[in-house]
Amino acid sequence: MTSQPLITLLAGPTASGKSRLAMRMARERGALIVNADSQQLYADLRVLTARPSPQEEAEADHALYGVADAAEAWSVGRWSRAALGTIKEAGDRPVVLVGGTGLYFSALTRGLAEMPPVPDKVRAEVDREFHTLGEAAFRARLAEDDVTSAFAIEHGDRQRLVRAASVLRASGRALSHWRADTRPLLAHGAWTGVVIEPERSALYAACDARVDAMLASGAAEEVETLLARRLDPALPAMKAVGVRELAAWIAGETTREAAVEALKQATRNYAKRQLTWFRNQTADWPRTGA
Repeated sequence: MTSQPLITLLAGPTASGKSRLAMRMARERGALIVNADSQQLYADLRVLTARPSPQEEAEADHALYGVADAAEAWSVGRWSRAALGTIKEAGDRPVVLVGGTGLYFSALTRGLAEMPPVPDKVRAEVDREFHTLGEAAFRARLAEDDVTSAFAIEHGDRQRLVRAASVLRASGRALSHWRADTRPLLAHGAWTGVVIEPERSALYAACDARVDAMLASGAAEEVETLLARRLDPALPAMKAVGVRELAAWIAGETTREAAVEALKQATRNYAKRQLTWFRNQTADWPRTGA
């Protein structure tokens, strides 16, 4: 009889029920829940990123949630090192890594690549093109030669989009191709993966409901506090879904109703991109509805 791997990778789009399933696994197996979501790393974004509540954190052990300040910029490599360290410390205890950041799961199961050098001139040229084309057109152009990066990089993440396009232009190879020349960080057979893939209309309804719940729990106030720090807008925390939309309302540039609708649309779009990425990159992982 083959034993169940101790490490479970639980992936899926926002509002799909990942945290709920992880909590159930923690209760049933005594598992440690480890965050695999790039925005839930940040202490400043508990409400806006729907991080586990204090009650949930008291009920089951959680790791790598709210461990970074918004002024920091965690890379995939930094998260990977922290996650591997947490797994090692867990010993023989089951671990569930749960989140929606596809590149985190890719790093664990495929590895991290050494990136080629990109001349400053090329990066500056690509950055100008981003500002000229706008994000949507720039992303579409990137998808012609690097569809993986185009789908994986989150909305509003200019820095990573420009980096992917710069690597492509400087080296002639897609960022995803460079990442393919790697060794997995987790050994084959040491983990099992599951993707939560709800029916599309149900997922979108859950996204809308989540936005309403976050606003009722103080998401706007959380963003107002974050904006008061006057951090670099290029930082990952400042590009979290909802910061830009609620900032426009806080600044008086739009109405509350328009900001809420914009946030709901942005959340649905984000979930759609996540679904597409997981379908393309984890096609051999088993699926569950919730």
